[in-house]
This record gives sequence, C-alpha cells and structure tokens, in this order.
Amino acid sequence: MRLLEAVAEHEYGAPAKQLAREVGLALPTTYHLLRTLTHEGYLRREKGLFFLGEAAERLSGSAAQQKRRTMVNDALEQWRDSIGVPVYYAVYREGEIEVLGVADSPGSPAVGEWADFRETGHAHAIGQCLLSQLDEEARRDHLDRYPVQPLTPYTVRDNRSLERRLEHVEPGEPVIERQEYTLGTACAAIPLTVGPTAAAVAISLPSQQADRLLPAARRLQAESGRLLGTLTLSISI
Repeated sequence: MRLLEAVAEHEYGAPAKQLAREVGLALPTTYHLLRTLTHEGYLRREKGLFFLGEAAERLSGSAAQQKRRTMVNDALEQWRDSIGVPVYYAVYREGEIEVLGVADSPGSPAVGEWADFRETGHAHAIGQCLLSQLDEEARRDHLDRYPVQPLTPYTVRDNRSLERRLEHVEPGEPVIERQEYTLGTACAAIPLTVGPTAAAVAISLPSQQADRLLPAARRLQAESGRLLGTLTLSISI
C-alpha cells in the first residue's frame, strides 16, 4: 500500500530505486513487490518507470463512490433524527425510478415495498414527484411501460387522471399522497434540481399523523437545499 501511495504521488512515473528510498524498503523487496503489483494490474511499467495501473484506478473509483454513498446516507440519517420521520432519496435514471437511500428507525419505520416501486410510480409520492419533472415524451414512455393500476381504493384510477394530476403539480412544491400506495400511510416528496436528472427527497407518516406531513416536508425542503451538492454527487452512484 505504501508503494502504491508513493507511485500515486509521481504523475510522470518513478523508478524502483527512488520508490525504495521514499518508502524505506530494501531494493530487492521493492522489486519483488513492484513485480507483483504490476502482474496484478495495480501498477504498469513503462521505460523503467512505474505508474498506477487500471486495477488501482478502479479501486480509487470504488472508494470515491463509497464515500459519496456514505455522505448521502449520513444526510438522510441527520434529517431522520432532526425531523423525526423516515426519509427517502430517489432519482429517475435511464427510464427507471431508483431509490438510492432510506433512513428510518424502529419507532418510525419506512414504508414496506410490497409492490415494486419502479412499476408503481403513479401511486406513491416519490414516483409522482419524479414523473412530474419529466417531459411529456419521457412520461408517456414510462406510463406505456408501467400503466396505472389501482393498489388501494385511493389510488388514481387511470393514466388520464394521473396526467391531469401531474399537470397541476407546482414547480418546487411538495407532492403529497395519502394511502394511495399503502393503506394507513401518507407521504410527501420534494423535487430536487440536480442537473438534468429528476430527483426527490421524501418522507412518510402514519395517515393519522397527516397533519404533520406538510410542516415536516417544508422543513426537509429547507434542509435538503443546503446539501444539494452532496445529493448531486450521488447521481453517479
């Protein structure tokens, strides 16, 4: 690992003798380790100089991705604790609804995914919020693949009714649904602007606590704006 770190500090490569001095290893040991690392793809050798190889670059990319995921999870957990509700983060990517993170607690559990979230975007606040951000062509494509189907007595009944509802969603305003995906649960989702990608943060509450929903959503909206950069980075997860 120290050899890898030493090589990474030399943009234009470094010879074995220099690396041995910097790391404090005997030259024979350094040669042995460099050969092994080169064989495994962590280093590459060109004209007697050593550079980071593809395997090391993949490792670096994975570490950065893991760090971004941790930052997002930390943000969700912070909001869960400060607002006292389950918090969700989702994006619309390559034609699919993807939930990238959920933070809940034993006292405030998240909504169970009893029907595939990707296929039931018409019924839950996250899906409605994401679909409202799409252009007409992308939204029609999604509904052609995942047509409206009633999940509870409160679910929107057909594509036409859903389209009318989405047309009335005000830009930047929370999207609220009550018992449309799961009986006994109310949810609110807040649209996020993260470049060209549709994204949303959301919360859920038991339906008997629905009076808390909009104030909690407003608070989440204010707090999520301060961490928009972190959420934007997470799109590459």
